[in-house]
Amino acid sequence: MEKAVFIIASIGSVLSAVWMVFGENTVHSALALVANFFTLAVFYILLEAHFLAAVQIIVYAGAIMVLFLFVIMLLGVDRRDQYRETIPFQFPLAVLFSAGLLGVLIYTIRAAFTKTPFTGLAQANASGNTQGLGRLLFTHYLFPFEVTSLLLIVAAIGAMVIGKRRPPAETQPEDEDA
Repeated sequence: MEKAVFIIASIGSVLSAVWMVFGENTVHSALALVANFFTLAVFYILLEAHFLAAVQIIVYAGAIMVLFLFVIMLLGVDRRDQYRETIPFQFPLAVLFSAGLLGVLIYTIRAAFTKTPFTGLAQANASGNTQGLGRLLFTHYLFPFEVTSLLLIVAAIGAMVIGKRRPPAETQPEDEDA
């Protein structure tokens, strides 16, 4: 039963990811990303990580995607910009990176369908999944966790600064007496 759920969720995950990347409509691509988030939650449930599945749905599919949709609607979905590559050798590097990711995907799929049994899930969840996650997050992975939180704060402040910036036509003339 778990294998059938995994196969169905895997197909849904890959199809929604492809739809997200190659979709013509920006809103449809964002909704495909929501579908992908839900398939990730199914993977977490299969791994008996129910807390992570709930966080995946509540935080990412709920809050983050609402923000994405607001940004998409704020920027306008009907606007067609001309896209130009501004970084030299961007396309060949993207092809090389994509080939590397494809190689990792093929390796992972081959390893998943070998008859090697997976061991260690019961040991990892012995004291509970949430407790194990918290123990790892706040001991072994504390520094990367804090760096990630710092980067998110800097990104939020940068987004606010960019959002508050006015075009030159809207700025008020400076007072010469000040």
